[in-house]
Amino acid sequence: MAYGELPAVAAVLYGMKPAVVALVAFASYRIGSRILKNSLLWAISIFAFSAIFIFHIPFPLIIFIAAVMGYLGGRYAPKQFSAGSGHHTQHVQQGTALIDDDTAIPAHAIFSWRKFAMILLIGISIWLVAMLILFMQYGWENTYTQMGWFFTKAALLTFGGAYAVLPYVYQGAVENYQWLSATQMIDGLALGETTPGPLIIVITFVGFVGGWTHPVLGTDAALISALLAATIATFFTFLPSFIFIFMGAPFIETTRGNLKLTAPLTAITAAIVGVIASLALFFAYHVFWHAGFINDSTDWIATNLHTIDKFSAVLTISAAFVLVRYKIGVIPVILACGLIGMAWKLGI
Repeated sequence: MAYGELPAVAAVLYGMKPAVVALVAFASYRIGSRILKNSLLWAISIFAFSAIFIFHIPFPLIIFIAAVMGYLGGRYAPKQFSAGSGHHTQHVQQGTALIDDDTAIPAHAIFSWRKFAMILLIGISIWLVAMLILFMQYGWENTYTQMGWFFTKAALLTFGGAYAVLPYVYQGAVENYQWLSATQMIDGLALGETTPGPLIIVITFVGFVGGWTHPVLGTDAALISALLAATIATFFTFLPSFIFIFMGAPFIETTRGNLKLTAPLTAITAAIVGVIASLALFFAYHVFWHAGFINDSTDWIATNLHTIDKFSAVLTISAAFVLVRYKIGVIPVILACGLIGMAWKLGI
């Protein structure tokens, strides 16, 4: 936020943005190749793509519709949804293990309604206390309180891995609350991909930028405001996850292979493929056409093809090629694209 406009830093980010487009598109391809095993799952994915990209239907509604499709599909076309599971792994005999499929379930891992209720009560209490503190201190419409509420919904309504949360966060943080711009969101993705940690840390970046651009503590305390916002975003994103983990762990073995539960998740994952594909196209638009489309031209296609950032387009295609063909790691691709972008912009 402080040095992003410096020529060298801007040049590195300029090179990273095309890599982000390639990575998001590659994520859609990677998940799709694992889950889209039949025409019905393809149809769900195309529906999700059209719903969010063309009709701008809210992400949670798309997920709900996909879940209903999966539930009905599990009842009336079970083979179509059992074939789409991406969790089949080849069994390899590794010798005797201390804990394996034949080991008795330890006492602390056995499900009980008492432990389930206790964990749920503790989790909700922690959430309520945190939200009440924000509400009493800043009011409901304040940036901090709205971040707590928004990222709670992000944690509860997103399924399918780290990339699946991005469309919902984009819709809310960029379009609705305007905590950051689309370009800044892409920068955050680029920076997030340079680390070995989970992509979900982009949420922390979104919170930080939102706190910087909307300094609750005043313009003279932008850094402290941003750090608090990042903490709030991270806390409310991960709290529901931990509650679900502690409550749901005893169900893992009992739900494996249960089509009533796996079919809706399979349908949701198929929808996620389409949603991530739409996100890749949206990012490509912002990376390839910095000033947007030119709509007042008689030859619209030729005019916009002429104004495309050809360097970014070529770099995106190159990054996608090495990701798919040579299986190069994400971090080397991001760093290489950043260096290439810096060399191009600075004329090195």
